[in-house]
Amino acid sequence: MKIGIVGAGAVGGHLAVCLARAGFPVSVVARGSHLQAIRSQGLKLIRQGDPPEAWVERLTASDDLAELGRQDVVILAVKAYSLPLLAPQLGSLCGPDTPLVVVQNGLPWWYFYRHGGEFEGRSLTSVDPGGVIAAHLPIERVIGCVVYIAVQLAEPGVVLHTGGGRYILGEPDGSLSERLRSLAAIFEQAQLPVTLTSQIRVEIWQKLWGNAAFNPISALTRAAQDEIAQYPPTHALVESVMQETEAVAQALGIQLPVSLEERLKDAARVGSHRTSMLQDIERGRPTEIESIVGAIAELGRWAGIPTPHLDTLYACVKLLERSLQAGKAARSQPQIP
Repeated sequence: MKIGIVGAGAVGGHLAVCLARAGFPVSVVARGSHLQAIRSQGLKLIRQGDPPEAWVERLTASDDLAELGRQDVVILAVKAYSLPLLAPQLGSLCGPDTPLVVVQNGLPWWYFYRHGGEFEGRSLTSVDPGGVIAAHLPIERVIGCVVYIAVQLAEPGVVLHTGGGRYILGEPDGSLSERLRSLAAIFEQAQLPVTLTSQIRVEIWQKLWGNAAFNPISALTRAAQDEIAQYPPTHALVESVMQETEAVAQALGIQLPVSLEERLKDAARVGSHRTSMLQDIERGRPTEIESIVGAIAELGRWAGIPTPHLDTLYACVKLLERSLQAGKAARSQPQIP
């Protein structure tokens, strides 16, 4: 069972090491100094604890998808904004029955495929501009995946796991298919806690409900999740953003399984977690603001639901990204003495 992981960053790297330790042939797509480190010294996973644990796995690694050949399972663990560029190349990894396990923050491009209702088959412009992803990744290959885990890329070739670790898998059509069960067995063999669901979209919204608030606020303030939850003004802002998100979800027929107060308590229990969007900002990289915030605002417009707090956070993070990229470009210019 050959497993290809496209995007061997924090989550993808965690999966790669765990699956390789279980004996599966794992190939990863990485780039730059991270790729060089994996090739030279393997991919290292450090799990915090008392005592901490660490494992190193030698993996096939490349920045050229075609070089890896056909895989039996492909796990897409790249940032959402990378998929439009990668989608045309992913066919080289796929045999006739290769599933694509989409591990992505926010709303995925496939959300309205096999959905039913008035928006069936409609594409989210914020996530898939021009419909490039949908044109190259057949929906029948897709398996949705929602992840709850605190991991970060500590340095090139090193993934740090600081807490959590739960993978939720589901088919877009809600079926508990044979391939879904087979995938769950692979995860279990790798000692990855996994749950199967017939309502993957509800699970997507349940995670997004908190992410839509905590991710952009953390990116703008540089504060960890517990700080945001405990400081009264940002706590109030989080509540307002989550109320807007819940209203959009309900307009699409989604009933979230817990109350807003319970979801806030869950977020606070995570502790001093630095969100993925904050980590991206600190590294001067683009964020997943489109799939996490922009897509909800887009759906709000479709459904006639006002989203003023989401719109404000979206605008501020987009401007921050623009400023960081402009500064990065200026620093790369040769200095004239």
